[in-house]
Amino acid sequence: MVGRIPKVTSDDVQNLRSFIRDSVDKTGCSGIVIGLSGGIDSAVVTKLAAETIDPARILNVFMPYRVTPAADYKITKELSQAWGTEFKIVDVQPAVDALTSVLLSDVQAPLERGNISARCRMIVLYNLAKKRNYLVAGTSNQSELMTGYFTKFGDGACDMTPLASTYKTEVKQIAAMIGIPQEIIDRPPSAGFWEGQTDESEMGISYDYLDAILYDMDLDFDDDEIAEDLDISPEKVREIRSLVASMEHKRLPPLRP
Repeated sequence: MVGRIPKVTSDDVQNLRSFIRDSVDKTGCSGIVIGLSGGIDSAVVTKLAAETIDPARILNVFMPYRVTPAADYKITKELSQAWGTEFKIVDVQPAVDALTSVLLSDVQAPLERGNISARCRMIVLYNLAKKRNYLVAGTSNQSELMTGYFTKFGDGACDMTPLASTYKTEVKQIAAMIGIPQEIIDRPPSAGFWEGQTDESEMGISYDYLDAILYDMDLDFDDDEIAEDLDISPEKVREIRSLVASMEHKRLPPLRP
């Protein structure tokens, strides 16, 4: 596969650290709160932040839900301990169950419950941030933002978003550069909405191909050029382009007159 995305450099990583430091300094906030899930994105944001500001000013919050793998409890706590950040567990299951009942959501609708859980988690993060005068750091990457693979006002809500211009495949490069455990790098990306759910199976494409398509789109290649470049079907390219266009509303501020 012809990959056009440039390799991440040490300068790129340092720019992310500078962004985090400047964001905290400019707002006058006392620290950062980050939802730590056990996945690569939240691990990278936390590690970059811990290398930039005093780890004691970073609050990692693990927010399990009924389908959260048991291993995530151990992984998140060990990561936080290794990096010296404050660690807190908030079980969002009671809130999710309550809202699911109030909204008459079908318990067999995992995506609907997943969106409710994502929004409950963000309520937790903003509640803690308000109490401490902290910023909420988002963990969504550019691949997720472009394709709308996030919950609006859920994991998509934040005060700053360090990985917003970083493709998922680049996040993996950064993770290796800053010493994220290989176990985390190798874990299949998952939103954790239901048992066995993975990003790539739900999207029907690997991040390697998705990122290459998105990058070629950023370079203004047309669908046929991208398909030839990456040796994939033009139909798949058109599908991704249509997805990016249809998800634009999730990336923009609310409409106003």
